[in-house]
Amino acid sequence: MLSQEERGLKLPNGSSPDQAKLGLGHIHPITIAINRISSIFSRMGFDTVDGPELENEWHNFDALNVPGDHPARDMQDTFWIKDMRSKNKYGEDVGYVLRTHTSNMQIRAMEKYVAEGRDFPLAICCPGKVFRNEATDATHEAQFYQIEGFYVAKDSSLSMMVGVMQKLFSEFFETDIVIRLRSSYFPFVEPGNEFDMQCFKCKGSGCNICKQTGWIEIGGAGMVHPRVLEAGGINPREYRGFAFGCGIDRMVMLKYGIDDVRLLYNGDLRVVNQF
Repeated sequence: MLSQEERGLKLPNGSSPDQAKLGLGHIHPITIAINRISSIFSRMGFDTVDGPELENEWHNFDALNVPGDHPARDMQDTFWIKDMRSKNKYGEDVGYVLRTHTSNMQIRAMEKYVAEGRDFPLAICCPGKVFRNEATDATHEAQFYQIEGFYVAKDSSLSMMVGVMQKLFSEFFETDIVIRLRSSYFPFVEPGNEFDMQCFKCKGSGCNICKQTGWIEIGGAGMVHPRVLEAGGINPREYRGFAFGCGIDRMVMLKYGIDDVRLLYNGDLRVVNQF
């Protein structure tokens, strides 16, 4: 074998390979989390799907039972695309937004299942980027990542949903997790819930992570509203569904002890190189 000198290898800066410390690339913690979450869902029989970040308002709002006067549709909360319009499947004129949640994939997945004549249950997870027109601080970003879990079948139930959530969070945080539901309102589910997980560090006794409450608020969930099923082309008298969603950024921050979401997006290699 030729020696390095015989090969005459040089790097672009003129140094030889043994004179330079070549750093290996690192996978971003959000990418690590998305891959892990998708793998957990896959083992439960869920397909991972993706969809458009530039979405028409019908799929983002109307089909999800979000009324025209809902605050989420205001300019100060949503990024609307100027001078871009099209027709929805009913021939109605609609505008475009940067999607405000991954729930748009509920409708698109149902439409695809119905169009292809596929058998139920429908079980998908959708990790993806979403956008909100809001100020940036330690816990908020105008762009962040969400994960959506969505299941439609004749026997879908809240207890089944809680089981899926407990499996997801237990495997992600690598400890047994207890999930609790609190009644809340979201236009696309009925009944609607916010869900918390028992603190993975203190197991409910209270610590700095859960602010001494023993619980950590995670996201929203519930049984899919009949109007949403109808918008996707599914008979709500025959099928039921559940859905839940939460921020992947928040899951990453909790798992790795990151206290400022901006650290995940500022390009500082000192953060990424730890993974």
